[in-house]
Amino acid sequence: MHLPIVDFQSSSAPAAFCKSLHDTGFGVLKNHPLSQGLVQGIYEEWHAFFNTDAKRQYPYSQDTLDGYFAPEVSETAKGNDKRDLKEFFHIYPWGRYPGEVSDAALRYHAEGTALAETLLGWIEDDSPPEVKANYSMPLPQMLEGSSHTLLRVLHYPPLRGDEEPGAVRAAAHGDINLLTILPAATEPGLQVLGKDGDWHDVPCDFGLLIINIGDMLEEASGGYYPSTVHRVLNPVGDAATKARISLPLFLHPERAVVLSERHTVGSYFEERMQELRRNG
Repeated sequence: MHLPIVDFQSSSAPAAFCKSLHDTGFGVLKNHPLSQGLVQGIYEEWHAFFNTDAKRQYPYSQDTLDGYFAPEVSETAKGNDKRDLKEFFHIYPWGRYPGEVSDAALRYHAEGTALAETLLGWIEDDSPPEVKANYSMPLPQMLEGSSHTLLRVLHYPPLRGDEEPGAVRAAAHGDINLLTILPAATEPGLQVLGKDGDWHDVPCDFGLLIINIGDMLEEASGGYYPSTVHRVLNPVGDAATKARISLPLFLHPERAVVLSERHTVGSYFEERMQELRRNG
C-alpha cells in the first residue's frame, strides 16, 4: 500500500488527498498551514508535564471525559484484552487545563479545527454525486458550533521491560469520530492496515500532517471513505528507552447531526462507547 505525501499548496492537492483517503483511509500532507513551532513547543512542554506528579491533580471526569487518564485507566482496544501502554490528557476548550503548561495546546485545538473544515470541504467537493447526495448537510457544517472536538495529548512512556505480555503502545483500532488530524509524533511506530492484509508504516518525518477517516465519516459516506484500522508498535533496541508524544485532534460534530438513516452522531457515539466500556 502506498501512502503518497501530498503538497497542501499544490493545485492538485484536494484531488490527490481525497484519492488517498478513499484508497487507504489515510492522507499525508506537507507544506500545510499548521505551525510547526507551535507543535514542537507542545511536544516539549507536555513531555515535561507528564514526567511530574502535577498531572494527577487533574484526574479525568467520568461525566465529561476531560482531564488526565493514567496508565491504569488507559484504553483497551475493541477486540483486545490488554490496556494500551500510554497515558493521556483530554483537552476541550471548556474543560480542565493544567496551569503548568502554556495555552499552546488550546491554540492548536483552534488551528486544527479550522484546517479540518477546509479538508472536509475538499472531501465534500470530491465525493461522487451519489455519495454526496446522502450527506445530511455539507461536511464542514457538521463541525459548526460543536463542543465535542477533542485534543488528546498522548504520552507513551519508555518501555521498562516488565510490560504485560502482549501489551502494546496502541493496539489495532479505528477512530470513532469524523476526521482525525495528527502531526507526525516525536517517534515512529504508527502503522495502518492495508487492503492487502499487511501492516504498513505511516510516514513520520517531523512537519508532516497525517489525517485519517473516522467511523462517523465512513458511516456518512456509506463506506466510500473507509475508517482504516491502525496501531502504534512497541519500539525495540535503543528506541525502547525513548518516550513518544502524539497529538491527535479528533473532530466530533454535535450529537444531533445525522450521519445516516440508522445513526445520528449521538447514537453512533453511544454505541461505540458501550463497546469500549465492555472492553475496559
